Amino acid sequence: MAFPFMEAVVGFMILMYIFETYLNLRQHAALKLPTLPRTLEGVISQEKFEKSRAYSLDKSYFNFVHEFANILMESAILLFGVLPWFWKKSGDFLLFAGLNAENEILHTLAFLAGVMIWSQITDLPFSLYSTFVIEARHGFNKQTILLFFRDLFKGMCLAIILGPPIVSAIIVIVQKGGPYLAIYLWAFMFVLSLVMMTLYPLLIAPLFNKFTPLQQGELREKIEKLAASLNFPLKKLFVVDGSTRSNHSNAYMYGFYKNKRIVLYDTLIQQCKDDEEIVAVLAHELGHWKLNHTMYSFIAVQILTLLQFGGYTLVRNSTDLFRSFGFDTQPVLIGLIIFQHTVIPLQHLVSFGLNLVSRSFEFQADAFAKKLGYSSPLRAALVKLQEENLSAMNTDPWYSAYHYSHPPLVERLAALDESGKKTD
Repeated sequence: MAFPFMEAVVGFMILMYIFETYLNLRQHAALKLPTLPRTLEGVISQEKFEKSRAYSLDKSYFNFVHEFANILMESAILLFGVLPWFWKKSGDFLLFAGLNAENEILHTLAFLAGVMIWSQITDLPFSLYSTFVIEARHGFNKQTILLFFRDLFKGMCLAIILGPPIVSAIIVIVQKGGPYLAIYLWAFMFVLSLVMMTLYPLLIAPLFNKFTPLQQGELREKIEKLAASLNFPLKKLFVVDGSTRSNHSNAYMYGFYKNKRIVLYDTLIQQCKDDEEIVAVLAHELGHWKLNHTMYSFIAVQILTLLQFGGYTLVRNSTDLFRSFGFDTQPVLIGLIIFQHTVIPLQHLVSFGLNLVSRSFEFQADAFAKKLGYSSPLRAALVKLQEENLSAMNTDPWYSAYHYSHPPLVERLAALDESGKKTD
C-alpha cells in the first residue's frame, strides 16, 4: 500500500494549527495583562498602553477567526480533492474556449487564473474587515474604498502581466532541465530576484505610492553626513506618502553596489519630531548594511531555494505522491504545490531558525547605532514608534520566540542598556 502522503500533510497542518493556536492563546493572555512591563513603566504613557492593548486584542481576536477559517479551507481543499477537480475544470474551460488543453503551459495558466480569482474572493472579506474596521477603529487606516480596490486591481494586473512568462519559463525549465534541473531552476529564480529587486522600487512601487526627494534642510544634511561617515553610497533620498493608506511608519533602503537609496515614510517624519531620532533609526538600518546582514540574508535565501529545488527533483516523478493528492498525471505546477505541502514541517523549522538569526541581527544593528553615539535618540525613537504604531507592550516569550523577526521593545531597550554599560 502506498504511503498516505496527503493524509499525513493534512494531519501535520492540523497539529501545527493546534500548536500555533496554543501560542496565540498564550499571547492573548499576555495582551490582557492590565499593567505595563516594569521596563516600560514611566516610559510609555498609560493612555498609549491602553490604546495599544485594545488594538492588539482586536487583532488577536481577528487572527483566531482568520486562522480557523484558513485551516478549515485548506484541509477541505486537500481532503475533498478540490485541487485535482479544479485542474480538470481548467482543462475543460480551455476546450470550451477552443484551446489546446494538452498544452501544459496553457492549462497551468488557466488553473492559476481560477486560483487567483478564488483566493481574491475568499480573502476579500478578511482584508476589508482588517482595513476598514480594525485599522480604522484605531486610527490607522487612511484608505478609501476606491483606493483599496484600485490597489487590488493594480496588483491583479501585475500578476496577469508578470505571472505568465515566469510560470511558462519554470515549466519549460522543468521539462527540459534534465539532471541539472535544480541548478537551472535556482539560476532562473536568482536572476529573477535580482531583476525584481531592481524593477520593484523603480517601476512597481510608484504605481501604489508617490516618492518625492527629501527636501533640503537639516534632516537631509544629517542623513547625508551619516551616510558619508560610513562610506554608504547614498545616491537618492526619498519620502514616500505612506500616510495616504496608513498611519504606520517605516524606513528602508535598497539598491545594488554604489547605487543605494533610502526611503522614509512621511509618517515617520511626522511622528519623530526630533531629527536625531530619525537619524538614529537610519543608523540602525545602515548597521544592517555595514554588518552585511542584507547580504547574509540574501545568501541564506539562495541556499534554501537551491535546497528546495533539489528536494523537488527527488519527488517530481513520484506517481504515488501525485496519486495520493488525486492526480493521475504529473503537471509541473501541481508537483511544486504538492512538494511545498510535503515540506511544511521543514519550512516551520527553517522559519523559526531565520527568526532567531533576524532577531540577532536586530540586536547587532542596535549596538552599531549605539557605538555611533545614537543610544539616547534610538531609545526615544524605538519608544515613540512603539507608541505611535500601538505595538504590543506585553508579549509572551514563547509566542515572540516563534513568530517575531524583531525582538520586543523590552528586550531591545535592555540590550541597549547592557551595551551601554559594557561601553562605559
